[in-house]
Amino acid sequence: MTTWEYATVPLLIHATKQILDTWGSDGWELVQVVPGPQPENMVAYLKRPLAG
Repeated sequence: MTTWEYATVPLLIHATKQILDTWGSDGWELVQVVPGPQPENMVAYLKRPLAG
């Protein structure tokens, strides 16, 4: 059975791809993007399997 760890990451509209590419290169998979507290921000929820 896979055990997961999760991260919540703020995204800036002008740097979304760069931010997600950086996290993706570390093994994180995007689960969902939701609106953030400011109109120009979003929040990404990511997951990756725990090593072990």
